[in-house]
Amino acid sequence: MEKVYKSEEEFLKDYDAKAFDQLSMTADILLISVSSEDVSNYRKNSKKMMSVLLVKRDDFPFKDKWCLPGGFLDPNKETLEECAKRVLKRETNLSNIYLEQLYTYDAIDRDPRTRVVSTSFIALVDKNRLTEMINPNACFFDVIFFEEKNDIVDISLTNGVETINLSIKKVLREKTTDRYNFKSLKRTLAFDHDLVVLAGIERLKNKLNYTDIVFNMMPEYFTLGELQQVYEVILNKKLLDPAFRRIIKDKVVKTDKMTSGEGHRPSVLFKYRKKND
Repeated sequence: MEKVYKSEEEFLKDYDAKAFDQLSMTADILLISVSSEDVSNYRKNSKKMMSVLLVKRDDFPFKDKWCLPGGFLDPNKETLEECAKRVLKRETNLSNIYLEQLYTYDAIDRDPRTRVVSTSFIALVDKNRLTEMINPNACFFDVIFFEEKNDIVDISLTNGVETINLSIKKVLREKTTDRYNFKSLKRTLAFDHDLVVLAGIERLKNKLNYTDIVFNMMPEYFTLGELQQVYEVILNKKLLDPAFRRIIKDKVVKTDKMTSGEGHRPSVLFKYRKKND
């Protein structure tokens, strides 16, 4: 006969957590930055490149494969967001990075060690803020190719020495919606991090037009040309100047500062117009 408890205290006294199946949880972070590609001719404008931070695994499983920064949750000491912030601090030495939750990945076979459920986060940073050295096994990879054809997305990443090619299929969840599931056609990064990279870039592109999210990747002062390049590299398309000016007209404020440097005419610098300005 099943025991009937008279109080929560009595129930908890008899409660045996070991009677339930256990699983582990991790926080994995897609850290995105936009920075300038080196240009040898100082008269040419620097080309903006979108970059993601990857870490090379030094142990099994997936030894020597690249993956996103991540770590196991300490269930007795931290929340998932606190876990993500701890990982970012470990990899970048920064503690005040923009962070938002992306998706939860719970495929049964995503980790060969045991059942591991991962909550992914997207983080954004101005790479110029990374004054401290990142961990030796971490490296920024530039997104040098992004193309979608017939619901197949191909992405190429490079750190200048090694190139990683991702190929992901978008599968419509329901015919009545525009929501997709993603499926790797070949697993290139460790675990299911190919899917996180695409999901994070898609999230960033979608939020670009209706939020101020882009300014988390910008320095305090910037030219409108630099800001337009950042929009274009994220959206992966050229923007007409009038259309771009309409997008950002209420988001920036003109300053009395000017650029300085050889080879270029000085340009007016702008800064982000905060909501309470």
